[in-house]
Formats: sequence, structure tokens, C-alpha cells
Amino acid sequence: MIIITIITLIVAIALPTTKISPLQFARLSAISFLFSAFLSFNAFDIESLGSGIGIFSGLYQVSPVTQSIETFIYIIASFILVPWFIMPVARNGNSRLLQYPNQNTGPILSEYSLILLFSVLGATLLISSADLISMYLSIELQSFAVYILAAIHRDSESATAAGLKYFLLGGLSSCFILLGAALIYSYTGLTNLESIFNLVLSTDSTSNSIIPVLGLLFIVLGFLFKVAAAPLHNWAPDVYDEVPTIVTTWLTIMPKISIIIFLLELVNSSLLGSVFTSAEIISSSIWSLPLKNILLVSSLLSLIIGSVVGLAQYKIKRLLAYSTISHVGFLLLALGINTEQSTESLIFYLLQYSVTNLNTFLILLAFGYTLKSIGYQNISSSASASTTISANTLDIRYISELKAQFINNPLLSLSLAFCLFSMAGIPPLLGFFAKQQVLYAATYSGYYFMSIVAILVSVISASYYLQIIKVMHFTTNPIINYGDTQDANINISASHSMLISVLTLSIVLFMLNPNILLNSTHLLALTIFQT
Repeated sequence: MIIITIITLIVAIALPTTKISPLQFARLSAISFLFSAFLSFNAFDIESLGSGIGIFSGLYQVSPVTQSIETFIYIIASFILVPWFIMPVARNGNSRLLQYPNQNTGPILSEYSLILLFSVLGATLLISSADLISMYLSIELQSFAVYILAAIHRDSESATAAGLKYFLLGGLSSCFILLGAALIYSYTGLTNLESIFNLVLSTDSTSNSIIPVLGLLFIVLGFLFKVAAAPLHNWAPDVYDEVPTIVTTWLTIMPKISIIIFLLELVNSSLLGSVFTSAEIISSSIWSLPLKNILLVSSLLSLIIGSVVGLAQYKIKRLLAYSTISHVGFLLLALGINTEQSTESLIFYLLQYSVTNLNTFLILLAFGYTLKSIGYQNISSSASASTTISANTLDIRYISELKAQFINNPLLSLSLAFCLFSMAGIPPLLGFFAKQQVLYAATYSGYYFMSIVAILVSVISASYYLQIIKVMHFTTNPIINYGDTQDANINISASHSMLISVLTLSIVLFMLNPNILLNSTHLLALTIFQT
């Protein structure tokens, strides 16, 4: 369905006689994502899916985990497109806002939808990849689409610089992945992962076995770079802060879902299982450390750096970038433990992270549409020209811009507070159950030090979440004078506000009926560890 939509959009854009607006392309893409999710969900009716199905000569492996995550990716992608449906319109007959053409909250190019479709196609192919070739082509298909998406706002100098930085550093991580694949192929002469695992396990030569292990190490490092795991995280705060918020929403969610699930399948492979337990293979070279320890060390650094460095941030997207690094630390902790309980907690944490992050950025977008539009309205109606608000962006960049928003937008402020409390792990919100599951899996497996560190950094990170809540609810001098507050939600569409409401209620009311999601993640973990 995604490929059909891509071909259709390419033809529609190329035809000179068609006059389809970028907004209509975005809506068509959202409908395509939802229909693809429906088709992917119906694939569970296939009887042989339980043990996995190899397709395209073994290049891809379809399993219940890949199908369920693929369905989730399609749904999240359609939700991220919701803010792009909005064009600023005045209410109550006020047409002054229409004087500012730069207040375009929707897609400005028809190619937007094509880029998103290619990114989602690469993500869904990556989680099902069972071959070195399909793995590399899938991650590059997703990555190149994201590079273009980051730099597509050509009128913005910061967005262009961020896109170039993202492209250069992302290309470096792709070189690591390609180098690892080349090392494995040079030793085995194979590209199919299952065949490689069987060959390495049947090899008696200890010295030669280091080559595929080293190659696998480079592949994992390349993927850790792409998910902004410490110490390979330095690019993330700069890129997330400089690109538009609507693009940051995509960058913080979509690549991480596909890469984490692919790493989950890689970690549970037979080759990595032997690396974790076979000291003879890894003892002869310092570069061949157990990949399990690599994941745990990266998790430890991500937890500490993401929580401690985030305390010094005054830009909200940089703060959320370090928050994302901290969440990646929890994901890598569950991934490195590699037990049935940790796999269940990993899938559940990934789902709640995506939902909470999406709702947070949707609320920030809504605040931006409201604050900056009202600010422009007041600027146009007053003779004062001295202002610090940029006329070519609707993004919230600084935490101080949210001062006293509880007075003007109480529902949005409460929704954002619930999301931040959930990220901090405050009970009984959705994020608390996710962190509790990861910590339970860690302590059950004997990782007490990592559990203590995770608890401490959760307390530390709660302080900078509380900083945002304090600015919104306990300050009384907003930066912008709104005048008539009845226009507070002037640029928030019904679909945007409805989506924020549904996601917020899901985060708050999850405790009332948690069995559906918990049982689903438990069954998915069982399918991975079945013999």
C-alpha cells in the first residue's frame, strides 16, 4: 500500500496539469498510513505467522513482532501528520492574521508527503530485515528521507545547518554499519543473517571468529549512533533544536522505533547469544568485548548524561533531546539484559515513549501556533516595533516562552504537565509502569547497580520536567500580552485538539485497564523466546 501511494504521488506531482495542494497530499498520506495499518493488522490471521515467514528469498522475515510494530509505526506516522493539516485562519471575523504568509503551519512542498512515505517504508523494511543487504538499504532509505526532511525548510538558516550536520554525522554512522557488514561478508561470504549465524557457530577457529564479532560490533555502534545513545549523542541536541518542531517530532520517534526493534531481533540471534556466553571467542582481542556489555555501558552513559546535562538547558527542544537520550538509556538497559521480562518491558517502554513524546510535541506545536499567532496579532495592532518574536517561525524554542500559560491555556498546560510527569515516571501515569517494568527486569536479573543508577537519574530528570511545569503554572507575567483571551486557541484544529485529548487520556487513564497492552507485549515477548 505504501509503495502504491508513493507511485501515485510521484505521478501526481510530476503531472503539470494537476493542481493538488501539499495539504491534500498530506491527508492522502495519512489515509494511506491508516489503511496500511489495517492491512498489517489483518496479517495476524495468517496461521504460519507464529514461527515467522521468510519473504523475497530470505531478505525479510515477517513475524508477529514485526507485524505489530509495523502497525504501530503506521498509526504513529498518521498521527504525526495531523499538525500539518492546519492552515492559520482567523476566527470571529478577524482577518489580521492572514497578513503574515510565513505563518504556514502546513506542508509548504508537495514532496513533504513523499519524504515521509519513503521514511516509513524504510522503517518498516528495517524491522523485518534478515539480510545484510536489505538491512543496509532499509536503514539508508529511512535515513536519507530524514536528512532531506531536516533540511527541507530552505529559508531557515538554522534548519539548513542542522540538516547538513545530521547528514554528515549520519553518513559517518552508515559507514560504521557498512564496514561491519563488509567484515562479516569477508569472513563468511554470506549475507543472510541466519546462514551467517549457523556458519559462525559451527566454526572451531577462535581467532577467525573475532572477525564477524568485530563486524557485528561496528553494526551495533552504527545503530547506536543513529538513536543518539551516549557517548554517540552529541549531534542530537543541536539537530533537534535547530530544525522546526514539526520535523523534530518525526526525528525523535520514527527512527528509534525501527532501529530498537531491529537491535532486539539482532540481540536475540544465535550469534549474539554465543557472544554473550562464550568467553573463548572474546578473550583474545580488546575490540571484541561482549556486545551485551557494550549495550549496558551505553545505557549507563545515556542515563547519566541525558539526566545531568539536561539540568542546564533553557531551550525546551534541547531539554527534550537530553530527555530522549535518557529514555534511550532505559531502552538499552532492557535490550542488554535480554531476558523474557526485559524484552516485554522493552516493547512496552518503546510504545509508551512514542505515545508520550508524540503528545508532548503536539502540545508544543499547539502552543506555538497560539502564542506566536496571538503575538503577531498584537504586533500588527500596535505601533510598537520592538519585539523579540521572530516573524518566520511558530516554534516554541525557550522554556520562558511558556510563562503563565496555565492562565491562558489551562487544558494545554495540564496536558503537557501530565506528559512531563509521565516522562519522569510519576505514578500512576503510563511512564511509571514502563520504568517499573524495566527496573523489575533489571533487579530480577541481578543488575542492581544499573537499577540504582536508573532510579537516581529518574529523580534527577524529574527536576527539569518540574522546571517547565513551574514556568507554566506558577508564574504570573507572560511574555506576550494576549489582549482578548477568547482567541487563545485560534490555530488549533479540531483534529489536532482531539488527538491531544485522546493521547493525554491514554496516558492518565491507562491504570484503569492496563491488561490489553500488558498482555499484548507479554505475548510478543513469548514469540521471541519460543523454542
